[in-house]
Amino acid sequence: MLLKSKIIGNGSEALIILHGFLGMSDNWNSYAKKINDKGFQIHLLDQRNHGESFHSEEFNYEILSNDLKYYIDYHQIKNFSLIGHSLGGKTAMMFASTYPNTVKKLIVVDILPIYYKNDYENILQSLKSLDFKSISSRLDADKALSIFIQDQSFRSFLLKNLKRVSKDKLTFKIDLDIISDNLSEVEKALPRDLYFPGETLFIKGQKSDYIDNQKFKIIHNNFPKSRLVEVSNAGHWVHAENLNDFAEETLYFLKS
Repeated sequence: MLLKSKIIGNGSEALIILHGFLGMSDNWNSYAKKINDKGFQIHLLDQRNHGESFHSEEFNYEILSNDLKYYIDYHQIKNFSLIGHSLGGKTAMMFASTYPNTVKKLIVVDILPIYYKNDYENILQSLKSLDFKSISSRLDADKALSIFIQDQSFRSFLLKNLKRVSKDKLTFKIDLDIISDNLSEVEKALPRDLYFPGETLFIKGQKSDYIDNQKFKIIHNNFPKSRLVEVSNAGHWVHAENLNDFAEETLYFLKS
């Protein structure tokens, strides 16, 4: 099935962007607007089980990579640059390794192709705890979720997944049960023989611990033409927390 997307800009250079876990294409609207006049046609994709895209019990990085291949074939995109954040970064690395001749330049945001243990199960359980029989507004949902998640900006990020099905009823765009059942697939390392020979930029947030210099050295053989840059005053959601510096770094890499 075809992934849902937003296509922004009429430039001659195709740029595809993959969001992170529990995110969606909307998370990248500000970035797309920021670089809209830089010669790109920007494709903001919703990966399967996220945003407005289809739901499926099948969920792993090979399948997510194949979803992207189907998308570029459908739109007849021959050569493009690819940005992936977190979950989307792992999808992007898998795709670039599998179809290296299709990717012009690769940008991986705050993730490496290694195993990560996280607390997503607690987050998912917090979302599942919301009782939509008594919650009829985003404000109510935010108040209920604040019992479990204190960070207001992170709650706002998660609650972007809400959608209204009637005047007084909300639900989630994502299927929380499918996501929970496949959580181990999200945490998994990518194959050890992963290899992309093209130019690759890894970007880490200064306040994030997803990438450090020691971990980055390990994957040099997988991405021999890679380098790492750090964006200050940003955590894991680099593109949202320091948009200006993130845009500057990515544009310099894409246009050089």
